[in-house]
Amino acid sequence: MKIVASILLLVSAFLSIKHGWDAFQPANGEQAKMMANLGITKAVMPYFGVFSIVIGLMLFFPLTFFIGNVLNAVTIVLIMALSLRAGDYKMALMEIPFLAMPLLLIWLKYPFRS
Repeated sequence: MKIVASILLLVSAFLSIKHGWDAFQPANGEQAKMMANLGITKAVMPYFGVFSIVIGLMLFFPLTFFIGNVLNAVTIVLIMALSLRAGDYKMALMEIPFLAMPLLLIWLKYPFRS
């Protein structure tokens, strides 16, 4: 189980840090349209980016592992709620596996503790 938890932890942290980094890059047409549909402005994107990077880094430390996963899950639920409000049910459904990942990590517990 530690191997599965370790792989999930690395994938989750990578995705969080990558999405945070991408928030600082100029959005292409499709990304800009998606953000506009969700009601997220360009001015807010750097804050989401920093928040996402911090969450990704929190996952690596035993003391912040739980809260990092909770914040990750809350962020995903927020994206799902904004998608549903915008009428984009497909995006909300696509987020379900990403919501399962932090919840599964919480259940599996921190894998690198001896």
